[in-house]
Amino acid sequence: MFPYQTRKLSSLSLVKGGRCIPTVHGNLHGLKANQILRLERLYRRRVPPSSVITLELARVCSEWSFETHRQLGLLIDRQGRIEAVIVGDGQELVIPALSRSRSSSKLLRGVRLVHTHLHNQPLTRDDLTDLALLRLDLMIAIGVGDDGSLGDLYGAHILPQPVQGKSYQEWHPCSFHRFQLHCQTFIESLEDECARTCVGKHFEKQTGRALLVSVSTGSVSQQEERMEELQELVRASGIVILNVVFQRLHAIHPKYVLGTGKLKEVIIQALQLGADLLIFDRDLTPAQVRGIAEITEMKVLDRTQVILDIFARRAHTRTGKIQVELAQLRYILPYLAQSSTAFSRLGGGIGGRGPGETKLETDRRLVHDRIRRLEKELRAVARHRGQQQKMRRRRSIPIVSLIGYTNAGKSTLFNALTGSHVPAKDRLFETLDPVSRRMFIPGWGEVILTDTVGFIRDLPKDLLSAFQTTLDELQEADLLLHIVDAHASDPGRQIKAVESILSTLRFDHLPRLLMLNKCDRLDSGQAQRLCRRYQAIGITATQPETLAQVRLVLQKTLRRLEGMEQVVLDRHSTHRPSGQPLVAL
Repeated sequence: MFPYQTRKLSSLSLVKGGRCIPTVHGNLHGLKANQILRLERLYRRRVPPSSVITLELARVCSEWSFETHRQLGLLIDRQGRIEAVIVGDGQELVIPALSRSRSSSKLLRGVRLVHTHLHNQPLTRDDLTDLALLRLDLMIAIGVGDDGSLGDLYGAHILPQPVQGKSYQEWHPCSFHRFQLHCQTFIESLEDECARTCVGKHFEKQTGRALLVSVSTGSVSQQEERMEELQELVRASGIVILNVVFQRLHAIHPKYVLGTGKLKEVIIQALQLGADLLIFDRDLTPAQVRGIAEITEMKVLDRTQVILDIFARRAHTRTGKIQVELAQLRYILPYLAQSSTAFSRLGGGIGGRGPGETKLETDRRLVHDRIRRLEKELRAVARHRGQQQKMRRRRSIPIVSLIGYTNAGKSTLFNALTGSHVPAKDRLFETLDPVSRRMFIPGWGEVILTDTVGFIRDLPKDLLSAFQTTLDELQEADLLLHIVDAHASDPGRQIKAVESILSTLRFDHLPRLLMLNKCDRLDSGQAQRLCRRYQAIGITATQPETLAQVRLVLQKTLRRLEGMEQVVLDRHSTHRPSGQPLVAL
């Protein structure tokens, strides 16, 4: 029964003129008109709430399946009304969208599926998967004998709690005529038990509950490190992590990312845990988002969406909000085509006549217009910052910019050196907007210290492009102070990620000074080895005794860079313009 239909129906039967028009779903190709008419008449039948299905209705379905060699399914609600008649092939049938039925991770769907199986076959793996994914009241299969007679009845239901890794319970097969069950009482008691089980799983309503999924073709260590970083990102978004799933593949599935079987298991596990989010540790293509949405009603996020959500929460200044909104619009633009079928409706032309624009074209145009307006505002911000930079050059005050991986301790060091109170917490992307303060260095004088947004590996291109205006301020820096978290699992990878971004921005020519922060979390021998390995200076931003060392290193470095520049100026017999950035050869 995989994949499911993605076409959302207002109901499983069309309504016209106040009366219901029966609609048969599924594989109707090759059926005769009288065979389809017989199926449409099934909508008139009613099943007593106490029965799973009546004997007469079961015989009709069995005889029709025997005649056409196709499976026939009925979606029956708790009042006994037939909500959908579904035709499959000889092996399976596809369940239509259940938009009218209630959907909840804690309650049953409110409908049961009763369908025929040719050759008296038991429930298949797809039947049981659909039962768990859609949370149907019951999954019933009626075997069809070699002569079209009723065979055995096979059934299964959801378990309130998983037992030995299974979220469903299969019944022992028995003859249809010997089967006895008070359907309404059984379903009500089952749902009450499901509700009681979920009482202990209490979370705040505004807090998301996520299952994290890691899919990789690389090494195990790289996969684990990426997942650790994703967990920090998710926690920074205020989302509760329920579980983590790993899978290693030779190649990423182009439609489902995971293998189809593994994806079903992940979704079932998420439903069992009460998750409402699936978060992947990689960026998803529009085709992958569409493919996963076909088989689950859960919200699916990728790594870029999590980062954009964090930036949207942390942006406080007007410039920061503009940059985040611009990144979000650029990100969602390719995904507009897979929204609901509402995008296919046509808007009126002149006088309300003619095809006009499709809803999709209208939304794309609105997004493009909004992007152009935001880009215009960012250009105005860039001009204003350019004027501020000219003022700094006239005063000939060197600019030192703090750069580094996110949560490396840049803001903490910035506050310690300048006596400021910039928000600094032990979480990712705490600082989004650049902040500049004056700092006095003994033996040198005043410098301007700038705190910038943190970097991260595989920084989303849309985010990098949107924050170009902010990052361009690094071009005016005389010295980049690269802060690295010495306590990170692999500081070298963080250093490479920052160097890669600087190269992409074409800032790799600027002189840099490497400092390993948080050395107090390491023993002295390990800290010294890391400093020698990366030719860095070990510091701890929270310890005042290390600040004197930082100022001394800055003083020596700025003097050395000034001396190197003076040599270049003398060589060309020129004079240094006021405030021109220092350049290291």
